Amino acid sequence: MTHILGIAGSLRDQSLNRWLLEAAREVAPEGVSIEIFDLGEIPLYNADLDSDGARPASVERFKDALTATDALLIATPEYNYTIPGVLQNALDWASRPARRSPLSGKPVGIMGASPGSIGTARAQEHLKLVLLAALALPLPHGGVVVGDALRKFDETGTLVDEPTRRFLADYVQQLAAWARRVGAPAEAVQAVG
Repeated sequence: MTHILGIAGSLRDQSLNRWLLEAAREVAPEGVSIEIFDLGEIPLYNADLDSDGARPASVERFKDALTATDALLIATPEYNYTIPGVLQNALDWASRPARRSPLSGKPVGIMGASPGSIGTARAQEHLKLVLLAALALPLPHGGVVVGDALRKFDETGTLVDEPTRRFLADYVQQLAAWARRVGAPAEAVQAVG
């Protein structure tokens, strides 16, 4: 079983990117599970609180969830041509301590949905730089860019565009294969940490 942790870079209840994560969970192949983690409780990064015993409980839960998973799947909106602050903030917490963070060596998939025609392509490029700085292992793939997303999801948040569903299913399968190929089993990472 390949376990993937999914996070959306939006806190909105009706977030297209949260819907995209739900769709990824629906189309995941047999043997792949996707757990969605809500970033809403993670406070702004404060280095004064970034030490054992001082970290907020929500940050510890996030880092533990990252450690226990085989891969990370990020669904990012695009705000002002880049990733939103909530996502950057969560990755800042997760990237520390440097070289010993749960992101180090973690296989990561990137996707995003937007009402705009080019989706979240610019944000995804910025996100790759952030992940590389954290020593994560982004899947060498163009990512999932869902443009004109309001026409591809119905009013309940279900991804109804069949070509997008097929592409997403293939991407999740490729991420799981990438995790098996380059990632350390979660148990081994926990034993080292």
